[in-house]
Amino acid sequence: MKTDLKTNIKFYQVSSRYYRPENEIELASLTRYEKVPTVVVENDEQGAREAALEAAAVINECMETRGRCVIGFGSGRYVLKVYDQLVKLYFADKVSFAGVVAFNLSELGVTGDENLSLNKLISDHLYSKVDIEPGNIHSLNGLAASANSHSQCKAYEREIMEAGGLDLVLCDLTPDGSLAYNEPGSARTSACRLMLLGNESRARVADTFQSDDAPKTAVTLGIGNILSAKRIICVAWEEDSAAALYNTIEGKMTDLVPASFLQVHDEVKIYADLDAASRLTRISYPWKVTSCEWNDLLIRRAIVWLCEQTGKPVLKLTNEDYNDNGLSELVALYGSAYNVNIKIFNNLQHTITGWPGGKPNADDTHRPERAAPYPKRVLIFSPHPDDAVVSMGGTVRRLVQQGHDVSIAFQTDGDVAVSDDDLMRSVLLADRLTQRFEGSRFEFIQQTLDRLINGTASPNDDNDMRYFKGSIMLSEAMMAYRLMGVSLRNLHDLHMPFYTGEPHGQGKLTDADVAVVQDLILQVKPHQIFFDNDLVDPHGTHARAAGAVMHALSNLKNEDFMRDCRVWMYRGQWGQWDVDHVEMAVPMSPEEFGDKRNAILQFHSQIHDAPFRSTADGKLPWQRSIERNRDLADKYQQLGLATYEAIEAFVQYRFKG
Repeated sequence: MKTDLKTNIKFYQVSSRYYRPENEIELASLTRYEKVPTVVVENDEQGAREAALEAAAVINECMETRGRCVIGFGSGRYVLKVYDQLVKLYFADKVSFAGVVAFNLSELGVTGDENLSLNKLISDHLYSKVDIEPGNIHSLNGLAASANSHSQCKAYEREIMEAGGLDLVLCDLTPDGSLAYNEPGSARTSACRLMLLGNESRARVADTFQSDDAPKTAVTLGIGNILSAKRIICVAWEEDSAAALYNTIEGKMTDLVPASFLQVHDEVKIYADLDAASRLTRISYPWKVTSCEWNDLLIRRAIVWLCEQTGKPVLKLTNEDYNDNGLSELVALYGSAYNVNIKIFNNLQHTITGWPGGKPNADDTHRPERAAPYPKRVLIFSPHPDDAVVSMGGTVRRLVQQGHDVSIAFQTDGDVAVSDDDLMRSVLLADRLTQRFEGSRFEFIQQTLDRLINGTASPNDDNDMRYFKGSIMLSEAMMAYRLMGVSLRNLHDLHMPFYTGEPHGQGKLTDADVAVVQDLILQVKPHQIFFDNDLVDPHGTHARAAGAVMHALSNLKNEDFMRDCRVWMYRGQWGQWDVDHVEMAVPMSPEEFGDKRNAILQFHSQIHDAPFRSTADGKLPWQRSIERNRDLADKYQQLGLATYEAIEAFVQYRFKG
């Protein structure tokens, strides 16, 4: 299965010379704001290969000069891909681990579950597959850590010093800016110690090990220990690392971003894919560091940025504004600020449409969607039953009202997101109804109720309980889409295997998942497809769901009906498209926005609370989504365009190859 399909949708407007310069002079110019040497690559596979080659070179150099190499191994999910590549280099006889002395950077605290071991995790990806001597593997004993952590940590530090100190640290950057388990607030000089884990770290552990019993503590080498290594290789993949990577490389050193202390190390290199590097100046604002290869998308990004810098709408920007902010190239290219302003104003104006399925019998030259065919068959993929309502409910309503044949595909039934309280409420209702009919009381309902009342329920391990929870979410979805005018016959529950086959709904995406999506596309033969692109979803469901759609589209792209199909991506639950990337903006009036909220409120199990869903400020993702709809409308207004109550945004998915 291909794994690089995300490159179809990320930053296709960025020239490769911004991250792969031709010479050292160009590199120095591009990286003038960067305080840590950083290699930016197109995808994580390429980055993992390059990081592994760098690590192998360090190992080989150490073996030649001193006969051994002492390495601190991290255990984050990003660096595991580097270990997979190191194994390939080992089998290709490019590197040997016979002389490697390994010190794990961290270990989890007391859990009662022997499988929750970072040493075992690293071993599964690396130690057990190469020729490292078992006696050369050193690990912190997490089970003993809470009882005698200080003396254990000091002993571990002495072991490292007796081995000659760390020649290399291999680790990854977490989305909160941590290194190993040095949580935000860790000092630059921090030593090996017991750490209390924050919610984000515990969620990552639970995701990695598919466990509800995420530990509250971990023992970790400190930032001071990591910085004492002769060399450091750090990796960062995916969009959820973008903010942390920017703060690490271009921000100020602060203990709120422990990785920012890498700025003081003389021999550190970070490998990042384009998703993670998306906020770096050379990727996001290249005009600030070099002459640009201007195209329409980059010009739009520059002008939106200039409006933010000056506080002016597009049509009020002057030659002086361009010159004072490093965009004189555009004035020279187009002759005047006015010419650029008109071009970008029209470009932004053309993204706005009240006809997301295309306006019939209209000139569609400058419209996001085609006028014909009309009506269209529209297929919308929703990772959970509520996602399409929350993220593009206004657009769904418009499509239905304008006569299109709209189908909604629930890629999962969302049972993991339904709380025990909501389950109990429904079971109590079912129990009461069954009592009405003598002799018809369902044994399952009674057993479920007893388990919930007695606190012994374990719904994630019980298929019947999960089915009940999923039925709650699906029934709510039926009410919501019925309110929006979608025919119940057009609702498809796909039961994707990656979700249904794992207790926590976080299984590995396989060809079986792709086949489910592909079969539905072949059945509907749509003229328009919408799918969710919230790839920063911390639980991974949205990313897996999107991956299944992208793989299915890749398989079907040469089908006759696909040549007449336009594919759109939406966001909402976990993020929003930047205004300069938006290609279709569907506005909503106050009444339409109210209708969308009413549809969202049909999801009773989600509107007040839900497992794993709260954000840092206490707001749920759906609340954030409707705020983003309003914020986007405000941004369009600030740019000098029409005023709307709210806007939903879409970016077109383009096939490559």
